[in-house]
Amino acid sequence: AQTIEDAKERGVMVLGCGAYCIGSSVEFDWCAVSAARQLRRDGFKSIIVNYNPETVSTDYDESDRLYFEELTLERVLDIYEREGASGVVVSVGGQIPNNLAGPLDDFGANILGTAARDIERAEDRRQFSDMLDGMGLNQPAWSVLKTKDEAVEFANKVGFPVLVRPSFVLSGAAMRVATDENQLRNFLGLAADVAADKPVVVTKFILGAKEIEFDAVANKGTILNYAIGEHLENAGVHSGDATVILPAQKLMTNTIRQVKRYASMIASALEITGPFNIQFMAKDNDVQVIECNLRASRTFPFVSKTLNHNFISLATQAMCGLKVQPYRISLLDIDYVCVKAPMFSFTRLRGADPNLGVEMASTGEVACFGDTEHEAFMQAMISAKFKLPSKDKYTLLSIASDTFRDQFWRSAKVFQDLGYKLLGTPGTAAFFKTKGIEIGVVKKPVDEDDEADCAETGAPSALKEIRQGNVTMVINISEDTTRKDEITAGYIMRRAAVDFDISLVTNIKCAVEIAEALERGYDKFNAKHIGEFYKLPMIGWRK
Repeated sequence: AQTIEDAKERGVMVLGCGAYCIGSSVEFDWCAVSAARQLRRDGFKSIIVNYNPETVSTDYDESDRLYFEELTLERVLDIYEREGASGVVVSVGGQIPNNLAGPLDDFGANILGTAARDIERAEDRRQFSDMLDGMGLNQPAWSVLKTKDEAVEFANKVGFPVLVRPSFVLSGAAMRVATDENQLRNFLGLAADVAADKPVVVTKFILGAKEIEFDAVANKGTILNYAIGEHLENAGVHSGDATVILPAQKLMTNTIRQVKRYASMIASALEITGPFNIQFMAKDNDVQVIECNLRASRTFPFVSKTLNHNFISLATQAMCGLKVQPYRISLLDIDYVCVKAPMFSFTRLRGADPNLGVEMASTGEVACFGDTEHEAFMQAMISAKFKLPSKDKYTLLSIASDTFRDQFWRSAKVFQDLGYKLLGTPGTAAFFKTKGIEIGVVKKPVDEDDEADCAETGAPSALKEIRQGNVTMVINISEDTTRKDEITAGYIMRRAAVDFDISLVTNIKCAVEIAEALERGYDKFNAKHIGEFYKLPMIGWRK
């Protein structure tokens, strides 16, 4: 066995993230750079392999050796042999390096951190679900299916909607929620194309559940440090598109306890060393496991900056076999909140539907600190170029189902009390009028040229109001509906909002949060230095 001194001299290879695309971007480059810098601090020769000139990791002064080469098995093995490296770090560059762990291990490369066989056990949906069943950990009903007919039979048994999940993919590629048999058959074909020879799993999709992010660093199966963040949106929005709140503000103590217990058991079973991320969902205090990634997730920079401790530095030391000391962090003692909000490029994608789902669509993100959740949320939204509605123009509401209308009517009352003028599509307006809310009626568009007033009632066209600049915010909630007219009209209004640079909200939880933040007076951007939050007096651990 090689000594630490030998390893330092021979060097450690860090595989970067490759080309930027939706799902794999600067968050992973931050992780690769953090790993390389920690290696140098600890006296290791650092060797970076990456081929993206946009990255910081390909700056010549970030490593001792830089190979501007493609991240393929052949090229990585060539560099590994040429350098005589002591090991390879595959867990800080996203999915491309992670998928190379097995093949590199087969050819004798030393994978630092979690073993390649354990990475496969987490990435392979069937193996991972089998492991959870064996450990008695809750997860949504699932099945690996050979044929489309078997999948339909399973979906009918557990009840629609169901989630189609390929293995070994990043950013939810080809992941879809199917609400009926036709959708399921179509989505299975797409998932099979993306997953190639890897298993495609179909799971029961749970409506109205809260999604929880668990980011952590472990050493030999024992968790050193962790962070628990919550998604503002309910489960069903990809974690890269979700608004993430850290530390979690609305999780019950029992839910947090279950999350920590499950995470500890999974870390131990997979003998994790290094960074990892587990996604959970909780409904009525019942926690279920969604998936586990044995690599740094895109929330690692967010977590590290929020807690003022670099999780990747700690993970790098653990993977290199150095003696590691956990950071002294107590999530309950942090006296501020940080919220991560996504940014999108729908304006540049002609015809794309600006609605969020289980496959990632965001092309950037902004994180902001605040003394409260609502302050941090509004700072993040404004920083992500969200324009607040104007009181001298209209806010347009189009909410497809009574369930969501019932969740939002108090927020609509808040908008009215604050002096905002409201318009609604017929069903939405009728519902809110029964709650005593003043709201004008507009006609839903039938197609993209439908600017005519309603022949029966004389109500103006929603599309015309948007295009003429009479509307400054559109709240369009189409989820939970299968009615074709709702889907079509919703798309036309959403697309018009994006094309005419009008603020668009497509998630009920975000819409409610905006109303609550405005009610509390958080309608101005209030910049503070990050150091002001780090200096806040804190009971408990100090750095």
